Amino acid sequence: MTYLSTAQYIVRRSRQRHSHLVPIIVAGAIAAGAIALVAYLLWPTWETQASNGPDRLPVSIGATLFNVPPKAIRMKIQRHSGPQERVDLSFSYPSLEVPDAPKRVSADTVEEEAMQPIDRIFLSIAAHHDAMAPDILVSTIYPRYLDQPSTSGQDGLTMRAFRDGTPYSGEDLFVSNAPSLSARCTRDAATPGMCLSERRIDGADLTFRFPRSWLAQWRNMANAMDRLTVELHGAKANPSPQG
Repeated sequence: MTYLSTAQYIVRRSRQRHSHLVPIIVAGAIAAGAIALVAYLLWPTWETQASNGPDRLPVSIGATLFNVPPKAIRMKIQRHSGPQERVDLSFSYPSLEVPDAPKRVSADTVEEEAMQPIDRIFLSIAAHHDAMAPDILVSTIYPRYLDQPSTSGQDGLTMRAFRDGTPYSGEDLFVSNAPSLSARCTRDAATPGMCLSERRIDGADLTFRFPRSWLAQWRNMANAMDRLTVELHGAKANPSPQG
């Protein structure tokens, strides 16, 4: 084979290899472009769903519907829609907004965090399963354990102490009619006193917990509980009648 024919053979072989590579390169470029386009179109959707989520979760408790802000739910296991036995919530007070995520506590800040005043109102919604209604407790059961004299507090709020040796020893009952409020509160001791106020909506009982010191503005507290009830259920519950 002469030098010229050898060179021509090499050129033909090179062209044949290039002719096979061109379709492969073009197909790869098209595939890469398609993948990039799909990723671009889908990425914003993934990010939005992960960061925001729904503003409210429809939750059925005792066959009673509530629309609950998921970020207000204190236990992750309860953060789902549908029937539940109980949901535990917290809201910033007095704004009643969903509270910020809890801060990380280190060995250097644990004592400082422990000394921070409580700025949240806690709410538990649970199926009552035909247990005694809160208004029956206030009007019929509690009076059996109360001291006879009552103390008129500020702005129409009345206080009666529970007798020592009763199931509610060391607690006081605060009641008012306008606006309607009933709260059973522990007394200040080694820890600040806390109050419990209950109301019923259909098949569920709502139990509010807040510091006793907040009763200094008890009308604001009564209105805050009414407001939360309406926001979560859509109708104002009838608080326990006062005796």
